[in-house]
Amino acid sequence: MNFDFALILVVATAVTGLLYLLDALVFVPKRKAKLADAELKAGGELPESASKLVMQPSGWADLSRSMFPVLLIVLVLRSFLFEPFKIPSGSMLPTLQIGDYILVNKFHYGLRLPVLNTKFLSVDEPVRGDVVVFKYPKNPSVNYIKRVVGLPGDVVTYRNKVVYVNGEAQPQALVAQLPPGRPERLLVNETLGGVEHEIYRDVERPTLNAEWTVPEGEYFVMGDNRDNSNDSRYWGFVPEQLLVGRAVAVWMHWKELLSIPDFSAIRSIE
Repeated sequence: MNFDFALILVVATAVTGLLYLLDALVFVPKRKAKLADAELKAGGELPESASKLVMQPSGWADLSRSMFPVLLIVLVLRSFLFEPFKIPSGSMLPTLQIGDYILVNKFHYGLRLPVLNTKFLSVDEPVRGDVVVFKYPKNPSVNYIKRVVGLPGDVVTYRNKVVYVNGEAQPQALVAQLPPGRPERLLVNETLGGVEHEIYRDVERPTLNAEWTVPEGEYFVMGDNRDNSNDSRYWGFVPEQLLVGRAVAVWMHWKELLSIPDFSAIRSIE
C-alpha cells in the first residue's frame, strides 16, 4: 500500500499549528484571567506550584505546542532542502545497491510546494548524467530513480546496447567481465554528458534497438543496470513537473531490518 507521507506531514503540521495558535489566542488569555482572579481573591500572588497548576495547558494544547515546531522543521527540510530515500531495486546497479539510503537535493531543480509539487522558484535544470528521483508517470504515488540520458529536444538512439544522443555515441569502455572466464555480465565505464559512471550489460539479454525524440519539458531516463531496468525505453518520458530532486549522496546502507546499518558506504553519487 502506498501512502502520501508528504500529505500526512503537511496535514499534521497544519493541525498542530492551528491548535497551538488557538491555545495562544483563546485559552492562554483565559488562563491568565483565571490566575489574576485567583490572586485577587487570595490578596496576593499565589505560590509557584499553584500558579503553574492554573496556567497548565490542556493535554491537546501541550502536545501541539511540543509537536508543531518539530513537524515544521521536518516539513521545511524535507520539502525544500533534502529528503531521504531507500533504494528498493537493482535497476541502478552498480551505482546504487539495494538497501542504500540516499539524500536527494530538493532545491537543485527549483523549489516546489509540498503535495502539489508546483514549482514556485526556478533554480537549475537537469543535465545529462544526473541521477534523479521522480514520480513514476504511470503511477505518481511511486518514486523512481534513474539517470538522465536525453534532454528536451534530444534524439536518443539505443543500438547494440550503446546510447547515441543526437547521433553521437556516448563512449563506453569495458572494465570487467563477471564472472571472469565465463562472463554473464559486463561492467562497463560509460561517459554521458561528461559524467563518467559504471553500468552493467547482460551478455545473453537481447538488445532493444529504438529511437526517441524527447518532447519539450520532458526527459529521457535510463537505469545503470541497462538490461534490468524499467525506464523510458518502455514507458516513455518524464515530465518536468514530476521531478522530485537530484540524488547527491549515499549516507547509509541497510539492506535488512535485522542487519546492522553500514555507514562506511557513505559516498557521493556520480
